[in-house]
Amino acid sequence: MSTAHTTSSPPAAPDAAPDRSGDGIPLDRRRLVAVLVVTPLIAALALWAFAWPASRIAPRDLPIGLVAPAGAPIAEELTGGPGEDTFDVQRYDDAAAAKAAIEDREIYGALVASPEGIQLLTASAASPAVAQLLNQAVAAQAPPGAEVTTTDVVALPEDDPRGTGFAAGALPLALAGVAAGAITFVMGLRGTVAAAALTGAAALVGLTAAAIEHSWLGILTGNWWVEAGVLGLTILAVGATVAGAAALLGARGVGLAALLIVLIGNPFSGVTSAPELLPGAAAWTGQLLPPGAGGSLLRSVAYFDGGGAAGPALVLTVWAVLGLTAMMLGGHLTRGRETARTA
Repeated sequence: MSTAHTTSSPPAAPDAAPDRSGDGIPLDRRRLVAVLVVTPLIAALALWAFAWPASRIAPRDLPIGLVAPAGAPIAEELTGGPGEDTFDVQRYDDAAAAKAAIEDREIYGALVASPEGIQLLTASAASPAVAQLLNQAVAAQAPPGAEVTTTDVVALPEDDPRGTGFAAGALPLALAGVAAGAITFVMGLRGTVAAAALTGAAALVGLTAAAIEHSWLGILTGNWWVEAGVLGLTILAVGATVAGAAALLGARGVGLAALLIVLIGNPFSGVTSAPELLPGAAAWTGQLLPPGAGGSLLRSVAYFDGGGAAGPALVLTVWAVLGLTAMMLGGHLTRGRETARTA
């Protein structure tokens, strides 16, 4: 008597359900929506940050000097009336005192009025845009028939007469600092090792940048080693900010710090014009971020023998110290989490 054996095939595996978030929406769809929303927002932020300051360039309490009798017509034009918010006029006893103030980066230029005519003292190394603006303002406000002579007290180097080379170096330095901080985090370096690696990389970048901008292109004309130190400090301040944010917030910290440095710090830096030509709070905001402080400090040591360097040097140092501290703290927290998981 034979017994029939029936073989049942295993039930077909159901199709894998798509990953879903807590509210039941597939993750792929959520990511698609995030891309469609975040990308235009970043584009709008970039356009606003770069186009708004550039389209609103105008003098706002621009510090200039004046050597003239109180009743001189040119003095009345500069110190009162429609231009009272345009220039921050500081009076000096003679042309020598005004020239010294320009060299110390206290003012951008000075007007010396005398019976013989009007002498305009400028500093194209401080800002070619401001030097041009002062020339136009004096030409428009000078009394009819007055002879106007212009003296460039601190001129730009012959290899960069319009300052375009100096201005062009701002964005690459910001990007190099962001890259240094991001690479330090991506390579898995944490704590003291990360801080040492970033500091060494910043020093090497400073030496390389000084070799290019000073020795090769002739854009910078100050003390070579001081310029290299300023360039390295700028890279360290930017890189430590990025790496510190990443150490505390993870990969998203890299993006947030990069947005702050590149999309806010760079266009608000005033390197291509002058902080006093930027609108609203962009002037002081830019000088409190590493790109603006780095540009001002490099200009001071490259052309003015360190005049006006204290403020931006302090800003860069604070950013570097805060960033390195965050890196050390983040490394400590990471080691603590790893120890807890191992236990």
